[in-house]
Amino acid sequence: MPVVNRIADYAADMATWRQHLHTIPELEFECHETAAFVVERLREFGVDELHDGIAKTGIVAIINGHGEGPTIGLRADMDGLPIPEETGLDYASTNPGKMHACGHDGHTTMLLGAARYLAETRNFRGRVALIFQPAEENGGGAGVMVEEGIMDRFDISQVFALHNDPGNAEGAFYTTPGPIMAAVDTFHINIQGVGGHGAMPHQTRDPVMAACGIAQAIQTIVSRNHYAVEDLVVSVTQIHTGTIDNVIPDTAYLNGTVRTFDPQVQKMVMERMTQIVQGQAASYGVEADLDYEVGYPATINDAGKCAFAAEVAREISGDDRVVDTIGRDMGAEDFSYMLQARPGAYLFLGQGEGAGLHHPKYNFNDEIAPVGASFFARIVEKAQPLG
Repeated sequence: MPVVNRIADYAADMATWRQHLHTIPELEFECHETAAFVVERLREFGVDELHDGIAKTGIVAIINGHGEGPTIGLRADMDGLPIPEETGLDYASTNPGKMHACGHDGHTTMLLGAARYLAETRNFRGRVALIFQPAEENGGGAGVMVEEGIMDRFDISQVFALHNDPGNAEGAFYTTPGPIMAAVDTFHINIQGVGGHGAMPHQTRDPVMAACGIAQAIQTIVSRNHYAVEDLVVSVTQIHTGTIDNVIPDTAYLNGTVRTFDPQVQKMVMERMTQIVQGQAASYGVEADLDYEVGYPATINDAGKCAFAAEVAREISGDDRVVDTIGRDMGAEDFSYMLQARPGAYLFLGQGEGAGLHHPKYNFNDEIAPVGASFFARIVEKAQPLG
């Protein structure tokens, strides 16, 4: 079947909701205005239970079906990014320095569309838990909601999520069983040397040279310390030091990201980076401190739930517009915490051509909102059918 007809009727309303949300992007756990808008819509739809204040501004809404049955979870993220918007849209961000550059305004809208349909039709047994989550971009809001007990509190048995995908065909779905997105870690390296005049380097212990040596040596973790067929990324993304051409500074700072799938590879990176930083510091006669922050775990789809989700996606978009073996992506996603707690699946929904995610000219494609809402609705109806 294509887009659910009743949801297609909501298309104009959904575009209005989404464009309003686009004007009020909020960061991390501070999604107060966004959450208030979501709560207002859910009350209008007539959901059976509303639970807010989870992970500060997160929401779980319950819709009861007909008869006994399990509870299925559907998740949307609500937060924006600290990026100045450059779209020139009539509904551009009104919050300076913040924008919905990743489409979470669209994700929230798709789940609201599904909520409206499910509350109206209730063509399923058991319950559906609608999870509106803050702090996906930074802060791990999904993990906080899990830690605060939503899976047990609402007896959620399985959980699903969507993410828009610029550059891929509008309305097409993409997923894969097993690992789909990487674990993400962050490292900070602070170097303490002895500064001095740039014309007299022999009187200094140069943190600039040490930073260069550490940055280069770190790359050998990928090239010489891991098996080449195992996915691994180690990227130095910042080096900050110095103020003027004729002064060797006292300090330098390096920062970067590590992406892995295998916990053993992650452990190896942590050990080797510690050894490299200590060894390079000694060789340059400086002191260096490594702060290695373990972040979101890998996002791992349950094979059976992934196959089921792909089957539902084919009903919505057609066999030739669903790819269920896309392979791994080195990006990261905190929905991983929910998939650690319950089996489920994460899918990408193509939104056609346009600026990419996290770009200041990005804008969610409102045409795909009914597609995503239909997917969420049919997941519930097929997972927990009446009769």
